[in-house]
Amino acid sequence: MADVLVLAASNGENLKLAERFAATARSQGRSAEVLDLTAVALPLFTPRAQEQGTPAALAALQHTLMETPRWVICAPEYNGSIPPVLTSAIAWLSVQGSDFRALFNGRPVVIATHSGGGGTTVMTALRLQLAHLGAHVVGRQLVSNKNQPAQDDSIADLLARLQTLQAPE
Repeated sequence: MADVLVLAASNGENLKLAERFAATARSQGRSAEVLDLTAVALPLFTPRAQEQGTPAALAALQHTLMETPRWVICAPEYNGSIPPVLTSAIAWLSVQGSDFRALFNGRPVVIATHSGGGGTTVMTALRLQLAHLGAHVVGRQLVSNKNQPAQDDSIADLLARLQTLQAPE
């Protein structure tokens, strides 16, 4: 498994941003993989969908996340909040087992966005949700857009900060 898993919650600019994070991590001597959540076959989480059983794709997603000690999440602002693909994936993951925090608790995470809007509301919402789940979200975050693209030194700094946090055992 990789040292860093970079999750992309869109297949557009945030996927490109995720690839930049992974490339930078590799240049720093760490192994990194990108996981495009839009390519994972998860249905929208609802109580009715949950009653129908666990989606086949969920086990592989959960295994990949559990085996990777550190995550970077690149998500666009979607109507002032977290995009549905990420919200639904987190919902599915949090209902597996008896402890909804188990996968997230103590997990070091960097959050980043390339957003057509301001991007700060998705960062606030994501930070709040991940903290509630017990993740250790790096204090600095990356907010970028077409007028203010992500800087290489900011990506490198975020990855360096991520490495300083203890991963769960």
